Amino acid sequence: MTGEKPKLLIVEDDLGLQKQLKWCFDEYEVLMATNRSEALAQLRRHAPAVVLQDLGLPPDPEGVAEGLETLKEILLAAPHTEVIVVTGNNDRENAVKAVSMGAYDFYQKPVDTEVLKLIVSRAFHMHSLEEQNRQLREAQINSPLQGIIATDDGMLKVCRMIEKVAPATVSVLILGESGTGKELLAHAVHGLSGRAGRFVAINCAAIPGELLEAELFGYEKGAFTGAVRQNIGKMEVADGGTLFLDEIGDMPPALQAKLLRFLQNHIVERIGGRQEIALNVRVVCATNQDLQALIAQQRFRQDLYFRISEVSINVPPLRERRGAPTVLAQALLREFSTLHGRAKRGFTPGAITALEAYTWPGNVRGLENKIKTAVIMSEAPLITVEDLGLKEAAGAETLCNLKEARARAEREAVRQALAMSESNISRAAELLGVSRPTLYDLMLRHGIRAP
Repeated sequence: MTGEKPKLLIVEDDLGLQKQLKWCFDEYEVLMATNRSEALAQLRRHAPAVVLQDLGLPPDPEGVAEGLETLKEILLAAPHTEVIVVTGNNDRENAVKAVSMGAYDFYQKPVDTEVLKLIVSRAFHMHSLEEQNRQLREAQINSPLQGIIATDDGMLKVCRMIEKVAPATVSVLILGESGTGKELLAHAVHGLSGRAGRFVAINCAAIPGELLEAELFGYEKGAFTGAVRQNIGKMEVADGGTLFLDEIGDMPPALQAKLLRFLQNHIVERIGGRQEIALNVRVVCATNQDLQALIAQQRFRQDLYFRISEVSINVPPLRERRGAPTVLAQALLREFSTLHGRAKRGFTPGAITALEAYTWPGNVRGLENKIKTAVIMSEAPLITVEDLGLKEAAGAETLCNLKEARARAEREAVRQALAMSESNISRAAELLGVSRPTLYDLMLRHGIRAP
C-alpha cells in the first residue's frame, strides 16, 4: 500500500463549482482543468482513473459541441478511463449521446454532491475491477493454450481432448472447416507435448506435388535439375518437435505412400540420397475435407488414414458455437484496437445481436476480418451493425418445449452478459438485472465458467 489517493480529474470552467467539487471530493487527489487542452494535459501527465467532465466548455459554454469533442479526445488518449459527463437540466438527449460515445455515466445539474459522490465512487470501483481483469488476461499470455478462447461446450470439449492427447505418443488428426483455427490447436498440441524441438507447419494444398516431396524430405545436390546445393527437408527441421501437415487431404497419392513409410519406421532419405536418417518427429495432421469420402474415391490411402488418426478431433464451426462470436469479437476488438491505436470500448446491442445471428462462412478468420475492418473504419467508440457490415437478422429456431426454450434463453443471456462485461461479474449481474449470488447460481446451473 502506497497511501496515495486515487486521482480524479474535474473538467469544469465554473470557478465556484470547482471549489465546491474540490471540497466535496477531499478523499481523492483532485486535478482541475477548465478546457479541452488543459484536460488532455492533465490526462497525459497524471493518468487519472476517473474524469468528471462538464459538457458545456469554453469556447462554447452554452452548447455541447466542445464538451463532446473533449470527451472523444479523452477516450482516444486513454480508452480505459471512466468518464462521467455532467449536463444541464433536462438535457438527457446529449447525456445519452455522450454515453453512446463511450462515457461511463452521466449526471444532470443541479449538483447533488451526495449522489455525485456515489456515482464517482462506483466509477473508481469499476475501473479497479476492469484493471484486475486486464492483469489476469495478461497473466494468461504464457498459457500452453495461448490464443484459444473456449466458452461454448463444443470448444471446451476440444480443449479437454487436446490436454489429454498432447503428452501421449499418439497421432492426432484435426478436422474442421477452413478458418476454425486448426493450426492454432496444433500449436497447442505441441505446446503441451513437452517436446523440445520446433513446431514446423506446411500446407499440402499450397505446394505442387513434385515440390512438396522435396519440401518435406529434402534433397541432395544434383538430385534434379536446379538442385545446386543440399537442402534439408521440413521433417529434419522438425526433429525433436512437431510437424504439422495442414490440408493432408490434398497430398498426392504417391507422396502419401512415402509419408506412410516414414510414420512406420521414422526414417527418411533425401531425394537423390542413399543415407537413412532416423528422426524423432511427431506428425499432427489437419484437413477440411471428408477423408472417408476421399478413401471411397481412392484418392486417399486408408492405411495412411488409420496411421494419422489414432485420435480425431472435430472442431465445430463458429455458427454452431452459441455465444462464441461475441466473446471472440470482444477479444479481437481489444487486440486490433491496440494494434491500430484506435479507442474502441465495445459493441452496440444491435451489433452483438448481429454477431450471434450471422452464419460465419469464413468462421473465426471471417470474424477477424470483420472486426479488423470495423476497428479501422469506425468513427465512434462503439462498433455498430453498419461498421461490421452484417444484417441484424436471426435464423429460424427449431421448435422446442417451453422449459427447454427458457433454459436456452437463460443460458445464452448469461453468456452474452459475461461477454459484454468482459467477465466482470458485477457488471454482468447489472446487465441481467440480478444480484451477484443469483448470477453465480445461474452460472453453476448451466455449467458456465467466466471466459
